[in-house]
Amino acid sequence: MSTMKIKKGDTVKVIAGKDKDKEGKVISVDQKKSKVLVEGVNMITKHTKPSASNQNGGIVTKEAPIDLSNVMYLHKGKITRIGFKIEKDKKVRFAKATGDVID
Repeated sequence: MSTMKIKKGDTVKVIAGKDKDKEGKVISVDQKKSKVLVEGVNMITKHTKPSASNQNGGIVTKEAPIDLSNVMYLHKGKITRIGFKIEKDKKVRFAKATGDVID
């Protein structure tokens, strides 16, 4: 399995689907299913029963996973692809549009 190019905490832009052109921060990444959870994107309504943690129950809106292929990394306000390169014996991500090292 290859390394994921999008990581938790990255800012991404949705490029396909009902939430196209929305931006948000990545909350979590599912590497096996290749899905990401983006803040404020792909919102669903879930009906919940009353429980110890949620006394009232009712209708809750929350984010649903979106496919990794439908998001692109946002670097300095523009979307870009991500590449990997070795710098000082360390593998780092870089933005292909500008060549800047991300982390």
